[in-house]
Amino acid sequence: MTAASTFNVSHEACNAPLVIALHCSGGSGRQWGALLERLDDTFRFSAPDLIGAPGGGTWTGSAAFRLADEAAAIIEMIDRHEGLVHLVGHSYGGGLALHIAAKRPHRIASLSLYEPSAFHLLRELESEGHEALGEILGIAGAVQDGLINGRYQTATARFIDYWGGDGAFAAMKPELQVALVRFLPKASLDFQALIHESTPASEYARFGFPVLVLRGEFAPVPTQLIARELVSRVPTAIGAIVPGAGHMGPLTHANLVADRLIRGILLHDTARSRAA
Repeated sequence: MTAASTFNVSHEACNAPLVIALHCSGGSGRQWGALLERLDDTFRFSAPDLIGAPGGGTWTGSAAFRLADEAAAIIEMIDRHEGLVHLVGHSYGGGLALHIAAKRPHRIASLSLYEPSAFHLLRELESEGHEALGEILGIAGAVQDGLINGRYQTATARFIDYWGGDGAFAAMKPELQVALVRFLPKASLDFQALIHESTPASEYARFGFPVLVLRGEFAPVPTQLIARELVSRVPTAIGAIVPGAGHMGPLTHANLVADRLIRGILLHDTARSRAA
């Protein structure tokens, strides 16, 4: 099953600039509401629910899950669009966006990432990268163990608290806790797909479109290293830090992050239009 539901699409002209925003694990396309509010009606906007999200369907279990399985529906959307696409991604959605951009580099107008979970890049670093990957493998292992032994709630709390801070899961409303516990099997698949992604950093170094890499001031070490690595490897990339934010900045600091994203999208779209 591939991603099915789209949060919102504005402006119906087929050749209008298209923004596709991809959410984090456990989230949905609705996390990009602040970004949509800042786009005028000259843009089309799509924030699809990915597999495991409320409108994204479930994984069939027919084979080992890979980012290519999640990417298929997004690539189809890009191929149907007549113009270039501004691609945005957060966490798992950021790792997915990198995969998609590498598959369709000639169709991308700009790529904006907030702490992309491109864990495979940690293998290309020295000891600090290996240590950070071990940290991620520990969280992934806790999720998998929870699924095996039935301690779903404990495993979900470990997953959420790692990315959102100690006590983040306990502070959530009961209905949201239940929804995240249900998401746990897909969270395990997301980890595996990100860890075993095969796209080398050399592919990203060939990107010829503008790349923005945002991270929170209080980002976890693994995503700090990934952000640093992307900025150093991709000639067209620039990095920026969102003050006061952590890994979940697109939710906790939604307006601040959306303002930074929209500035980049508008700047690059205006420059491209003038060049054309």
